Amino acid sequence: MDGGQDSRDTRYQQAVAQFGPALERLARAYERDPDLARDLLQDVHLALWRSLDSFDGRAALRTWVFRLAHNTGATHILRQRRSRPGKLVSLEELDGLAAPDNPKQMADRQQTLSRLYDLIRRLKAPDQQVMLLYLEGEDGAAIGEVTGLSPGAVTTKIHRAKAVLARHFQPAPAQKGGPK
Repeated sequence: MDGGQDSRDTRYQQAVAQFGPALERLARAYERDPDLARDLLQDVHLALWRSLDSFDGRAALRTWVFRLAHNTGATHILRQRRSRPGKLVSLEELDGLAAPDNPKQMADRQQTLSRLYDLIRRLKAPDQQVMLLYLEGEDGAAIGEVTGLSPGAVTTKIHRAKAVLARHFQPAPAQKGGPK
């Protein structure tokens, strides 16, 4: 094994140690089916390992890893959409989707997260990437580096998406004159 290979393997191991759990969450967020999520995670790891030879440090390793993971996720989703067509929606269209019928059922954290990821999966790739990075705790500047958007555009997308998503988690208004 040559020195370049050793260096790449070392950088890969460091990246996985630092970002592995986030990559797993990202794969599960992009893909609901557990088997397909594992396939996506494997694709992300392979792409990461292959790409580290060209990593030159101009961007932070975190930015490099997330950009690569999101690009791999977007490619995966496009392939899946071709094989099982389904309509991706914009934030405005997502706002018009039906709200859940049973808000009490959504109280369970796992169901709530599942619903949130389901809604995010329905977004087009740029909005999906912004929201997933936001949920990972990235700030507007870091998200902008990964997505190529300006920090102002990122902030606007996050604000709009949070408002739309929040409406999907609010209980239906109580009807007047009904039982209390």
